[in-house]
Amino acid sequence: MVLGKGLDNGTLLSAEEIRAIVEQAADEIRPADKRILVLIPDLTRSGPTDLMFQFIADALAPRARRLDFMVALGTHHALNEQQLAKLTGLSAQERAERYPDVRLLNHSWDDPDALEVIGTFPAEKMAAYTDGLLAEDIPIDINKRAIHDYDLILVCGPVFPHEVVGFSGGNKYLFPGISGAAFLNFFHWLGALLSIPKVIGVKETKVREAIDFATGMVPIERAALCYVVDGDSKGLAALYFGAPEEAWSKAVDVSKRRHIKYVDRPFSRVLARAPRMYDDLWVGGKCMYKLEPILADGAELIIYAPHITEVSHTHGKILREIGYHTRDYFVTQWEKFRQYPWGLLAHSAHVRGIGKMENGVENCRVQVTLATGIPEEVCSQINLGYLDPATVDIDEFRGREAEGVLFVPTAGEVLYRLNDPPAWARV
Repeated sequence: MVLGKGLDNGTLLSAEEIRAIVEQAADEIRPADKRILVLIPDLTRSGPTDLMFQFIADALAPRARRLDFMVALGTHHALNEQQLAKLTGLSAQERAERYPDVRLLNHSWDDPDALEVIGTFPAEKMAAYTDGLLAEDIPIDINKRAIHDYDLILVCGPVFPHEVVGFSGGNKYLFPGISGAAFLNFFHWLGALLSIPKVIGVKETKVREAIDFATGMVPIERAALCYVVDGDSKGLAALYFGAPEEAWSKAVDVSKRRHIKYVDRPFSRVLARAPRMYDDLWVGGKCMYKLEPILADGAELIIYAPHITEVSHTHGKILREIGYHTRDYFVTQWEKFRQYPWGLLAHSAHVRGIGKMENGVENCRVQVTLATGIPEEVCSQINLGYLDPATVDIDEFRGREAEGVLFVPTAGEVLYRLNDPPAWARV
């Protein structure tokens, strides 16, 4: 059974409605004598995480044997105390006063001692998913504390179109949210092999199937609060509680209507302004992911983010080494690149977009230009264009849709698609 509500008429759930759904969920969980771990997003996901944290803590902390929250970082960097305060809307002192027994934890994805292998993604399944291109056993690991110190994992996070898995949320908060890198690297590269335009905004994908397969190995009870964020207000258009697969599915149906914008024509030049929550290109690349389907052949996408000064806080060294290239650049030179983390290859290919290798030469369909705080020499090193952000006049891009020029003031969450897409973008 799924509890909750979704709205399609432009209105939003009130705080009272959100609290009521959370309290209903608490009753369904039957928290007495249960040790509960709540998985929440980091600061690269928009939405009222602060409100959800407080409502869940209010509903469960007095009744559960233990209640903790863990930031499902994937391979993002850990949050410091200032960032945790921003995430929850409460300082460390306020949390200690209101919720003295509730801990707020970071997932340690890069600490082998914090992880435990719970199964294997078999070589034969990998071969089937990649049409025989890859075939090896991949260990599936997860945060050790999550499966040994708790009786219930409660996922709480937003659902958006997603470049790797189709739609974010649900079981993705387990894999890669609180898992290690090996399985993540495989399914991210699987998404790249399929290509973003054929995955993003699609409900049923091979990548989601792989994540659900891994989740079936998690040995404790699971539930989820999946919500849909309104792009302008950051309020909630939907909130559902139930089994993760079912609550996620209901949220996806609302996200498809709220977060996908269809246009009639492709654009030759797009200025995509990244929000400040994207603090490096690792997450700022979402501007490209969400807009590639409406870029004309030979178009230029400009990621405008003067505040971004790093390629990646976590993976910058390797990304500077391999650069940004199309999927086929890596596939045709697989023996050279297969030793690198496949998830980084996937990110590279996702940002660079569709392209081909012809007679050993990489031909990219579009130009990706960074108008960020990343220096020109670094942009050249990583195979991306450079534009001094100080020279960008946003007004030059406004109101020129009829000329094939588009300005997206807050890029990265709403997916743009053509009503009549070309073959490479057709699902």
